[in-house]
Amino acid sequence: KQWYQRRVAITAGIIELEKTETEGADPAEMKLMMDRMAELQDLNDEVSNMEFASFMREACVPFGVGISESPKYKESVEQTTADLIKVATSHCGDFQLPVEVYTPKDLEGKTKRAAYVYAHGGGCVAMTAADMAPLLRHVAVQFNAVVFNVDYRIAPEVKCPSNVTDFYEAIKYVSSNADSLGIDPAKICIAGDSGGGYVCLGAMVMLAKNNETDLVKLAIVGVPMVDDYCFSDPLTMTVEERHVAGVMKKIWKDLIAADYEEQKCDPLLFPGKASDEEMEKFPPTVIMECEFDHYITEATRLATRLRRVGRLLEFVVIPGAGHASSAFPDLKSNQIFFDAVKTVVNEYLHN
Repeated sequence: KQWYQRRVAITAGIIELEKTETEGADPAEMKLMMDRMAELQDLNDEVSNMEFASFMREACVPFGVGISESPKYKESVEQTTADLIKVATSHCGDFQLPVEVYTPKDLEGKTKRAAYVYAHGGGCVAMTAADMAPLLRHVAVQFNAVVFNVDYRIAPEVKCPSNVTDFYEAIKYVSSNADSLGIDPAKICIAGDSGGGYVCLGAMVMLAKNNETDLVKLAIVGVPMVDDYCFSDPLTMTVEERHVAGVMKKIWKDLIAADYEEQKCDPLLFPGKASDEEMEKFPPTVIMECEFDHYITEATRLATRLRRVGRLLEFVVIPGAGHASSAFPDLKSNQIFFDAVKTVVNEYLHN
């Protein structure tokens, strides 16, 4: 059976009705899953939290399938080489952090290449670096950069701040080993989308706290999880925000946080709560958003604060697009989102 999802994308004043289809998703089964997830939101124990995470991971499968089957991404696989490096970490046990490296064949053997260090989405509870590999190999070709796809550890198996610290350690590794990696240390970009946007922002907090902002030339966060807005009054929320508020409260409180009451004011859990003094030390930042994203309010608040302290380069909102628009490669809004990020990279990383 096929599950059809209709999306509206507004492009150059033209309303285009687009349809994506995902094989194997039964609407009745989807309803049962959503009903069970609603029940699990009120529970907080290891078994129920793992069951909730498993549902989240199942729900993200179509994203990975769409990416892996995209013809335009498959073409980029042939235009890149892939390697795997392991970054030794000790902040949450001794762990060799996997980082997949994609190099455009046109850049092989060259030095002083730009780097794009990326944290995948999935709400910090789902997806892996491998799910994003075809897309990020396309990014490597289109952005003319070496891409470092960081397979940071996810919740609830690993809690905050270890998820953030994984990404921070990967950034430090690329910077410290720039010469051997053929990277220009003055052209390192860090990026992440959705849950990966949160992980990237958390790493920016760590860089600020350690006075290491100069390690990064540019940060790009897309449709990012930023703060605890989901815990506020649903009457003030957009339809999209209200729809996911219960899920997001569960993810933040029971899955990502090690101790929510202890961490709820910690910017490593909620980067939007970083102080002005910390934000002043953030790398120059671009925030990519979609008009109907369920994180639009918290991202807008972050953009306002970053603009005030002089660290916001651009706040880009794609009209008519929703949160998942950037995840489905066949959508026109996906291409608009991608082209905007490419323009940002050319303007602020390569120049």
